[in-house]
Amino acid sequence: MGAFQDESMKQAMFYEKKNNKLQCLLCPHKCLISDGKRGICGVRENRNGILYSLIYGEASSICPDPVEKKPLYHFYPGSTVLSFGTVGCNFRCLNCQNYSISQAKYGSYPLEKITAEEIISLAKKYNCRGIAWTYNEPTIWYEFTYDVSRIAKENNLYTVYVTNGYINEEPLKKIAPYLDAMNIDVKSMNEEFYHKICGGALSPVLGTTEFAKKLGIHVELTYLIIPGHNDKEGEIKEFCRWVKNNTGRETPVHFSRFYPHYKMTNLPPTPIKTLLSAYSIAKKSLDYVYLGNVPHGNYENTCCPKCKTILIERIGFSVEKYGLKDNKCPSCGNPIPVKV
Repeated sequence: MGAFQDESMKQAMFYEKKNNKLQCLLCPHKCLISDGKRGICGVRENRNGILYSLIYGEASSICPDPVEKKPLYHFYPGSTVLSFGTVGCNFRCLNCQNYSISQAKYGSYPLEKITAEEIISLAKKYNCRGIAWTYNEPTIWYEFTYDVSRIAKENNLYTVYVTNGYINEEPLKKIAPYLDAMNIDVKSMNEEFYHKICGGALSPVLGTTEFAKKLGIHVELTYLIIPGHNDKEGEIKEFCRWVKNNTGRETPVHFSRFYPHYKMTNLPPTPIKTLLSAYSIAKKSLDYVYLGNVPHGNYENTCCPKCKTILIERIGFSVEKYGLKDNKCPSCGNPIPVKV
């Protein structure tokens, strides 16, 4: 627990030697790492000309969750997923809700060693339908999530990434046969926001979203609305337009309410009227729009976009009613894109 051990290291995938350094090719940062140094994520280290993952099989968080908590509303609704996190992140979001692990330096936070076999056993013990890599950015845990996801598929478990979408095409393509779903955060439609608030860039995230859809991965999107930063009506419209044109109007979108966290405690929570406005705007061009971190209401239910019948009723993260029949609306027969 906690202390670094050499047996915890695993040679990283996706890197090359460049100018006496190692260039990591896992995410768009493409960090150039000197000997003895680590990349932006803090968990990939150059040791004598070999890039290692320091967190292989090292978990900070393990918990059975409703899949709706990811949030995934059109993917095995009502099922339980065994969720895992570790430490580190390739972003530096000023509003991070899980900053205690995402921004933790390796070796400073207690981690529990766990094997793929133990994960499969735990999933079966808690009657989980699948495994989710979440809580912090799963991309940086790539080697472990890749290995475990392959074994999970052999055991008829689904696999999920809850991610910022900052991953290069080749790693995503390699894991795609073993990755069933992704909830991708599109944090803004503004490059300056990504640079100042996240320490990243927008365009690779949009590229990941489109590529994941092409690879056949189930994709849902989350847009956290932060007062004064990404809440303007024009930007919400731009986001909805992009979703419709590039991933399809049937892509589920979750607008989530911001609460003050980490380095953005000076801001108020997102006003409910702002979220309702975003919901109203999105419903004009998208079929499945949801609000998160808000009091119970119809905006967490899945309704038929054609006849408006409530098909999946939710209270919080709990499915109270499931009315789909053969993935069709029982009232009008309209096909509904929900994986079960």
